[in-house]
Amino acid sequence: MKSIFTAILFVASSVVFGQAYTGKDDIKFQVGANFQENGTGIVSTFDYGVGENISIGVKGMYLLGVEEFSDVAIAGTETTFADAEFGDRFDLRVRFNANLGNVINIDENFDLYPGLDLGLKNFGGHLGARYFFSPGFGIFTELNVPFAQYTQDEDFDLRDRPRKELNNQFNFSIGASFNL
Repeated sequence: MKSIFTAILFVASSVVFGQAYTGKDDIKFQVGANFQENGTGIVSTFDYGVGENISIGVKGMYLLGVEEFSDVAIAGTETTFADAEFGDRFDLRVRFNANLGNVINIDENFDLYPGLDLGLKNFGGHLGARYFFSPGFGIFTELNVPFAQYTQDEDFDLRDRPRKELNNQFNFSIGASFNL
């Protein structure tokens, strides 16, 4: 483990670095993996800088690997949970980011960006970080949490509840970030 960490530090210190967020007209594209309870999938974001520390964008998620809920019976009944459909697996969100990399001033290649999301399933927030190894390529990670869901468990038949939580719960993403 020490040798892997040392190799990463060596590579990171020996490449030409790019700036993580440059302000107005900065364009970022990110693609990666999304992990949440009962499913994993892909995530993609596009952010456009509208000010020195403000960007807006869109985010799309689609869950590829989803647990088959029909194999799980509801205790004491013959009812099984309904399997996830396309609308349960997919989510699209508009987002606002406060890019704080130059405020906290850790490294010009590092950006910390808390923000808000308004999606098809909820209103929520995210906390993300990205680090660029070169002018065009870096890595990112995001933690997402819903603040307000548009529907509550009581709005669905008991058998539909687990699939309605997909993309409507805490989730974690990691992947590659690109300057465009």
